[in-house]
Amino acid sequence: MAAVQPVGTAKTVLPAPGAWVLDTTHTDVSFTARHLMVTKVRGRFPVQSGTVTIAENPLESSVVAVIDVAGVNSGEPGRDDHLRNADFFEVETYPTITFRSTKVEDAGDGEYRVTGDLTIKDVTRPVTLDLEYLGTIASPWGDQRAGFSASAEISRKDWGLEYNMALEAGGVVIGDKIRLNIEAEAILQK
Repeated sequence: MAAVQPVGTAKTVLPAPGAWVLDTTHTDVSFTARHLMVTKVRGRFPVQSGTVTIAENPLESSVVAVIDVAGVNSGEPGRDDHLRNADFFEVETYPTITFRSTKVEDAGDGEYRVTGDLTIKDVTRPVTLDLEYLGTIASPWGDQRAGFSASAEISRKDWGLEYNMALEAGGVVIGDKIRLNIEAEAILQK
């Protein structure tokens, strides 16, 4: 199958204009946090829904994504239950995290910076994602799909996620800086 040609110049390459819906089975948000100051713990959140709207001027494009906090999976059920409780995400009260873009900037070579509002537990703060457009293809299922990777580093304390324990030898159990990585596949809507 032939790849769909992207629009724009070599400086601003993106998929064809239109509404692209995130394929939630092929999209997720992963995170990495320091543990005990000497190692890293990884986990992921499933994406509940999302839309990428590619504008005629690609830099006027936008994205909205809703993340299912209750679906957090770090590979350790006890840790996941702790992340769901009031020490962290309070999923009974705040079941989702949302991201709404506010600006797209061309960073060159098929890479972009997407700034937007990230809302966790009713606290909204700006975040800038480094985004790479991975290409577009006609899938075996008769639709057009585009792929994106994005990443950012945030301070969890900016969203009131301050739970921690001091270590006797110095430092804390959980680092403040969280690395977010997003792998997204979107389907062009007809």
